[in-house]
Amino acid sequence: MERILVVGVTGAGKSTLARALSDRWGMPYHEMDALYFNGPDWAVNDRFIEDVAQLTTGTRWIIDSLGYPEVRDLLWERADSVIWLDYSKRVVMPRVLRRSFRRTVTREALFGGNRETWRGWLSREHPAWWAWSQHTIRRRDIERRARDPRFAPLEVRHFGHPEDAAKWLASV
Repeated sequence: MERILVVGVTGAGKSTLARALSDRWGMPYHEMDALYFNGPDWAVNDRFIEDVAQLTTGTRWIIDSLGYPEVRDLLWERADSVIWLDYSKRVVMPRVLRRSFRRTVTREALFGGNRETWRGWLSREHPAWWAWSQHTIRRRDIERRARDPRFAPLEVRHFGHPEDAAKWLASV
């Protein structure tokens, strides 16, 4: 496990696990949303594809994402391992709601200095709406990729519950 994708639906804990692995193994960790959003008003990095292509030429890295569509295949082709946090809506929705509520109340700065707002809760792009509406779609996409012959060389670790992932993390 030298080039690792930590995948799952919104709220599964991808960033948390990726950071923990990075700390434990001394590997560079890259937060996909921070690469994608790089300015105010959720501006998209115009060098996003080039930046992802460059960082994934490295021999060791951890990225916390299935990948935005424009780099998804690139990430899956360059990874050697996938850690799939495959959690139910019952698990992820309370996490997403708590996280978004905290971020909104504290005005926590996110990617590119952006912040979650009360008005943003009404948007279909809000993490809570996104987590609910994309859960099944994301899950199917990850499952399809994990079975795709193109990605057969990947070592896939599939965790159906946070306790399973925590036990694994404690053992490595």
